[in-house]
Amino acid sequence: MAGVLSNISNIVIPLVIFYIVAYGIAAKTAVYDDFIHGAKEGFKTVVQIAPTLVGLMVGVGVLRASGFLDFLGSITSRFTESLGLSPDLIPLIFIKMFSSSAATGLVLDIFKTYGPDSLTGMITSIMMSCTETVFYTMSVYYMAAKVTKTKWTLSGALISTFAGVAASIILAGL
Repeated sequence: MAGVLSNISNIVIPLVIFYIVAYGIAAKTAVYDDFIHGAKEGFKTVVQIAPTLVGLMVGVGVLRASGFLDFLGSITSRFTESLGLSPDLIPLIFIKMFSSSAATGLVLDIFKTYGPDSLTGMITSIMMSCTETVFYTMSVYYMAAKVTKTKWTLSGALISTFAGVAASIILAGL
């Protein structure tokens, strides 16, 4: 069964690309010209959001290198340990809201310390899947769309993040 799924996954992307090209040809559109136009527009968007991305990455790097995340974990350790949670989860929750790649670095540290099959490892895995990079997503998409009123988006995103954290704890079996 795993071999069949692996073979299917290997051919899905080429089939989708072939379908798009075939559909474009059947609709008598200039498929390659449309592709080039879309790539140019995408590149313009990347150039527009690059400063925001660099700022977020630098900020997360500074937080991690300064020891602030360790401090955050230590001041919340009494609360988290009383719930049976590792204090390492608090910095992960915080960083995940800014950068998924930086959070992945923390996940690897958690896996080295506790193991991926431990309760903390399972909560970490589920949490990475059911929470979003709130500030990264808002800054990138809102910068590209020039949205300025983000009050309700931020509130909703933070509520859904905390719901995702709670769900990860419940699903891991705490």
